[in-house]
Amino acid sequence: MEAPVVRARRDNSLWLTEEQTDHMRLSLKVSDIIFQKTTPWQKILIVDTPEYGRTLVLDGAIQLTERDEFCYSEMMAHVPICAHPRPARVLIVGGGDGAILREVLRHPEVETCTLVDIDMEVIEASKKYLPTVGCELENPGADVRCMDALEYIRTTDERFDVAIVDSTDPVDFAAGLFQAPFYRDIKNILNPDGMMVELTESPFADTALMRQAVRQMRSVFPIVHLYWGAVPTYPTGMWTYAAASLAPDPTTPLRDVPGTRYYTGAIHRAAFALPPFLSELIDAQSH
Repeated sequence: MEAPVVRARRDNSLWLTEEQTDHMRLSLKVSDIIFQKTTPWQKILIVDTPEYGRTLVLDGAIQLTERDEFCYSEMMAHVPICAHPRPARVLIVGGGDGAILREVLRHPEVETCTLVDIDMEVIEASKKYLPTVGCELENPGADVRCMDALEYIRTTDERFDVAIVDSTDPVDFAAGLFQAPFYRDIKNILNPDGMMVELTESPFADTALMRQAVRQMRSVFPIVHLYWGAVPTYPTGMWTYAAASLAPDPTTPLRDVPGTRYYTGAIHRAAFALPPFLSELIDAQSH
C-alpha cells in the first residue's frame, strides 16, 4: 500500500484515501488528524472520521476503526479460544493496538496472554488515542513485549495453547508471517493440542495470498480450515481467516462468550460454511 493521503477538497473538507488495490480505493471523510508519526517500522496515522469514528492507519492501510473493529477482533480471538478445550496460554503475534487482546481477556479460562509487537509506538498510541481498543494493554494478565515476533517465536522456551497471528499487510517485516517456515515455528511453540489462527485477507482482492497461506499452512498442520466474516472497512468488506490445529476441531465452539457484538456460537459454526466460489478458490490451489 502507498503512504496515507489526507487531502483537502474544494469545499475544504479533508479525506483519507486508502489505495486498497491498484484499481480500488476507499475514502473516508476526516474531521480531525489526531496523531501521526513515522517509526523505524511504519507510518502511523490516527484520524477521526464522521462515518467510522477514530481510525488507525499503518502505511496507508486501515487497520481498524472504532465502529467496525469488533467484527475482526472478535472473530480472530473467540473462534480459536472457544474451540480449544483448555486455552490457558495464548500468544498474539502483532496486534499492538490491543483489540484482540481485549477480546482474549474476556475468557476466564485464559491464565496468561502474551502479545508480541515490533512497534512500541503503536502500543503507546493505542493506549492514548484509542481507549476503547487499547484498554487492556496494561492489564496484569497481559504480557506485552515489544520485539520482533519472528525472533521471539524462534527463541522462546514458552509453550502456548492458542496462537493468534494479527499481522499487517504481508510486506517488509511482515512478509514472513504467511510462509511455511513461520508456521513450523508456530507449531513448535504450541502444546500438543495447540491451535493457531491467522488473517488471510480478501478472497476478491487478495486471492493469491489467501491460497498461499492456506497451502503453506496445510503443509505444516494436520487440520486447516478457512472461515470468513464481514469487516466493512477492509478491502471488499469480505474477510477470511485460517484456523490450523494439531488436534481440536476449530469449527466447533465449546463455550459461549458474553457481551460480544459479532461473535456467537452460531456465527462460529456458520463462518466455516464456505460459499461455493470460496471453496473452489481454495480447492484450486492444490491442483
